[in-house]
Amino acid sequence: MAKVIIFGIQDFAELAHFYLTNDSEHEVVAFSVNEVFLPKIPIFCNLPVIPFEKVTTIYPPSGFSFFAPMAPKKMNKTREAVYNTITAKGYSMVSYISSKATIFNNTIGRNCFILEDNTLQPFTDIGNNVILWSGNHIGHHGQIKDHVMFTSHVVLSGHCLVENNCFLGVNSTIRDGIHLGAGTLVAMGASITKNTEPWSAYIGNPGKKIAGKTSDELM
Repeated sequence: MAKVIIFGIQDFAELAHFYLTNDSEHEVVAFSVNEVFLPKIPIFCNLPVIPFEKVTTIYPPSGFSFFAPMAPKKMNKTREAVYNTITAKGYSMVSYISSKATIFNNTIGRNCFILEDNTLQPFTDIGNNVILWSGNHIGHHGQIKDHVMFTSHVVLSGHCLVENNCFLGVNSTIRDGIHLGAGTLVAMGASITKNTEPWSAYIGNPGKKIAGKTSDELM
């Protein structure tokens, strides 16, 4: 069991508190945000909210872990920066894997948030700082790298490689053997049948690249 500080005080943080409290062995002891975002009353979910700049003096890395389940702004770059800052302070980071997810001894990295009804087939590995919202199918013999978010009801077929900082929208489908380049944005309901270019965005069925805009300009 770890004593956990959750980064953030918005919806993802409230959900993380619920899941960790009701479906994990961990104990949430506090929340933390950058001092500029500290609320007037520093309480959230009946727990203290600590300025991130001072967190090591109150909850030192030797006795506490962090969890940072943040929204995927700027193609997960904001979440990536927070993850890197937390680990640079010396904290370990827990992952949450729902007891209602189906997994088969998959390797799963740090600070992952894997919700209910995800199916992770054998021989697929998950990197660090990955969010799999509810109800996704993650196919066999694949790899999802770091700082990635799947929304809900995404189908990732077998033997796929998902590079860093990708975002997959609701009900999107990825054909078997596909390589999603770093920073690929797959829009809601899109179907990807060919490898994608880095920092590009795709819409439609079959998926077509949006011309003239990079993915981090669009999101």
